[in-house]
Amino acid sequence: MNSKADIAIIDYGMGNLGSVAKAFTGLGVRAEVTGSPNAILQAGKVVLPGVGAFGDCMANLGRFGLIDTIRRVIDRGTPFLGICLGLQMLFEGSEEDPGIPGLGIFPGLVKNIEAPGLKVPHMGWNSLSLSSGSPLFVGLGESPCVYFVHSYHAVPADPSIITAAAVYGGTVTAAVGKDTIQAVQFHPEKSSATGLKILKNFIDNI
Repeated sequence: MNSKADIAIIDYGMGNLGSVAKAFTGLGVRAEVTGSPNAILQAGKVVLPGVGAFGDCMANLGRFGLIDTIRRVIDRGTPFLGICLGLQMLFEGSEEDPGIPGLGIFPGLVKNIEAPGLKVPHMGWNSLSLSSGSPLFVGLGESPCVYFVHSYHAVPADPSIITAAAVYGGTVTAAVGKDTIQAVQFHPEKSSATGLKILKNFIDNI
């Protein structure tokens, strides 16, 4: 990149990169889809999308040499947003691919959704139960609806980092956050005006 991007969207060969970039561009920021460690480290904010299997995503991050880059971004305090598997990879591992380590930013594991009598994956619109104080959800009112597609959810060792939950059979983790690190299990880029407001909050508030 010739100049510092407002937002770097990490390209490691997986994820809804185009739709995420389009959503940010529509909000008036310069979003760059990039796999360059230097470009990612120079960006004002960083987004890690993810679609597919946990193990495949971690393998691709390693193949592209981006695991250390992500850790450096987070250590620097650069505002960071994980989306879908981008949330799950922040944890230590997943029941989807046992034995494959995640990024380990947050202690805890990603576990199967237990929803007896319901179809898994959890797919479609669902309302959020918000914890107080998350900068991602400012101005959304009570129980905003967002779009999910997932079979696993994070179970943090420290429940206080859960910033939003949804009910699907039982309670599933919908968002986590601590300081400049924020992540959502749902797809804000597919969640209409509510999702755009969440992305705008990431731009303005993180």
